[in-house]
Amino acid sequence: MFAELSYPLLALAGLIAAAVILGAGLRMTDLADKIADRTGFGEAMVGGVLLGAATSFSGTIVSLTAALDGRASLAFSNGIGGIAAQTAFLAVADLLYRRANLEHAAAELANVFQCGLLMLMLAVPLAAYVSPEVSVLGVHPASALLVAVYAVGVVATARLREHPMWRPVDTDETRDDEPEDDDDPNKPATGLVIQFLVLMLLLGAAGWGISRVGASVTDRIGLSASLVGALMTAVVTSLPELVTTIAAVRRGALQLAVGGIIGGNTFDVLFLMFADVGYRDGSVYHAIGTGDLFWLATAMLMTGVLMLGLLYREKQGPGGIGRESVTLLAIYGGAILLQARAG
Repeated sequence: MFAELSYPLLALAGLIAAAVILGAGLRMTDLADKIADRTGFGEAMVGGVLLGAATSFSGTIVSLTAALDGRASLAFSNGIGGIAAQTAFLAVADLLYRRANLEHAAAELANVFQCGLLMLMLAVPLAAYVSPEVSVLGVHPASALLVAVYAVGVVATARLREHPMWRPVDTDETRDDEPEDDDDPNKPATGLVIQFLVLMLLLGAAGWGISRVGASVTDRIGLSASLVGALMTAVVTSLPELVTTIAAVRRGALQLAVGGIIGGNTFDVLFLMFADVGYRDGSVYHAIGTGDLFWLATAMLMTGVLMLGLLYREKQGPGGIGRESVTLLAIYGGAILLQARAG
């Protein structure tokens, strides 16, 4: 169906899908904040797991659909390129939060731990790429390892929040995770969760539409799948993270903002598992090219910078933005220029 659309209609379909993603993402931020308050799980935990997974749902559909079509590079670069884009969004949020460096104000050990988890998970597809090509029922063992690492990481994050062995130093700019005054924490969260799940389904439908548009652009214009995946489908399906992060910062839910990005990035690595399952011509990790590995290296580099920023906790950088945020934007901008030149 999408292959027969004219360029204007193709662009319109992409804009409609993007609008759905933006609208759903904005509402999900409010719901996630209230769910965090009512369940007692906290903003960092809910942002890192629930909100992160939900806002990544559209991207999951893109990678799975691309893999089922045999487009390994598009499936891989969509997930990994989204990690780089979303980390850059956190730097944009730091620009908007003028009181202090966002990584300083949103001090939360769970977010630092999630960064370490993300680095570990990003190393798995790299190890799979350089290892001999093996598969079980068409799926590389690395995909099962990604799921196991993610599951253990979620459990460990929850335990870390309940029994932290390290605590950040409180300053006058540290913003604690406190329930909203206008919400009753004793109310059940069932209705909020149902609304949240409905919005997830909308994001999934929008993600499917984006995948169809991206595939058509790749075929018609002749752009590389890595370029389309990392800079078009990944950015569009990452719009929920941008919306939810900015909305969370505006609400003062800083741990939710940072946790949503890092948690979303962690879940994005699981795109590769879905892509490997959907790709039926062998291991997806051995069907990618150097352009896809370029975005994997970029994501690892940006995650390392973010983790160091969360640990160093610069209180106020030049111009009100942390030096790690400046570095993140420089890395992402440089990566875009290099990818664009490579075609």
